[in-house]
Amino acid sequence: MASISNAFSLSLPSNRIANSSSDFNPITSALSGLDSGEFSPGRVAVSKPSGIGGRICANATPVMDQPVGEKSSGAPTIVEVDLGNRSYPIYIGSGLFDQPELLQNFDRHVHGKKVIVVTNTTIAPLYLDKVVEALTKGNTAVSVEYVILPDGEKFKDMDTLMKVFDKAIESRLDRRCTFVALGGGVIGDMCGFAAASFLVNFIQIPTTVMAQVDSSVGGKTGINHPLGKNLIGAFYQPQCVLIDTDTLDTLPDRELASGLAEVIKYGLIRDAEFFQWQEKNMEKLIASIVDAYASLVYYNNISYTSTVVLSSLLQGIFLQAYMQSGVVNCRNPNALAYAIKRSCENKAEVVSFDEKESGLRATLNLGHTFGHAIETGFGYGQWLHGEAVAAGMVMAVDMSYRLGWIDSSIVKRVDDILLRAKLPTAPPETMTVEMFKSVMAVDKKVADGLLRLILLKGPLGNCVFTGEYDRKALDDTLSAFCKS
Repeated sequence: MASISNAFSLSLPSNRIANSSSDFNPITSALSGLDSGEFSPGRVAVSKPSGIGGRICANATPVMDQPVGEKSSGAPTIVEVDLGNRSYPIYIGSGLFDQPELLQNFDRHVHGKKVIVVTNTTIAPLYLDKVVEALTKGNTAVSVEYVILPDGEKFKDMDTLMKVFDKAIESRLDRRCTFVALGGGVIGDMCGFAAASFLVNFIQIPTTVMAQVDSSVGGKTGINHPLGKNLIGAFYQPQCVLIDTDTLDTLPDRELASGLAEVIKYGLIRDAEFFQWQEKNMEKLIASIVDAYASLVYYNNISYTSTVVLSSLLQGIFLQAYMQSGVVNCRNPNALAYAIKRSCENKAEVVSFDEKESGLRATLNLGHTFGHAIETGFGYGQWLHGEAVAAGMVMAVDMSYRLGWIDSSIVKRVDDILLRAKLPTAPPETMTVEMFKSVMAVDKKVADGLLRLILLKGPLGNCVFTGEYDRKALDDTLSAFCKS
């Protein structure tokens, strides 16, 4: 999982893709951009039609009855996070960047006349202009500044956070301004922490599955420390969360899979029917740019040799080419939209009961104690957060089974669904028992020197947050997954 590059050979025949115009071959069109400098590795911009509509509250809709099809136009779905006078909406839908009235709710979302958008080098070229336009269209009274940070978990630190403060102070921003987080979980966590420190309002605009289903909701903000992940931060709720599902059109496969780890988590800890839905629809959620490449091979008689997956650069090229050609729609937008909506419902419900993680909210961290140890021990950014959490969930499930709290069928189902989601089911080989224990000893869930864990107990969809477990089970799990 740590490496995503391969070797392969490619030959282009003279015939055109079926159902495309006689003058357009999306592959040669895409490849021609390489020499002109029009392409960069990773995310690429594509366009799709707008819309999913409706308004829901947590637990409002039977999960197994959801249709999975094409996008439909309409108003966004709204999930409310109920926190009394600090409640806020989560807007979910396609084409929301083209609905400026959502962000320009000056009574509720944007306070004052100055806004600063915090984003990164990957997202800025794709969506910064759209967000600025959505904030200012028809309203010249609002001025927007922005700060573009380097992309990656390894930059989620105090030095990078200071760049946000520097820009805010240089721009003479006061406590009537609004911070806007445009990006994935790293940007959302840092922008939120900056807003909490600056005592200003902020808005979350997440652009990854990971951020859309988890980190943008609930007000957890912060940065990493060399000794542990997310050890410095604050609880600080946004004014709203705006999820434009079109941003997933440019999300690389590896990032999409990483976010699905958190989706799977909700099913395991509290929503068994949602987990069953995932088991039926995982291929619709994970259908990837590699699948588009398979279509490319079929239509163009391309010969290739591939050992794992395509490089990030060619994934981007083939995705853009095929979205333009209309030959393949490799990701099911309705399936993803439903998974995001249901995940947000689960998160919103938990946060409304336990905002600051005194008990219930801690259960959302299934696999995270093991996973954070992997991220810290292996090096921030070497594995994506969801990859580490996936391996951590397998370890937590293994420990739950060793304690006699779940049966073997759950162990198998967890392993199966993670493999189908193209996620790891074991930690990196370089992780040792001692590495796990040293990092887990400073985990935020330690209380009075006692490591508390989230473990499954009982039928699927049930878990506990506890420090009362046989330490031998933990030792046996660590030994089973580590060489030393």
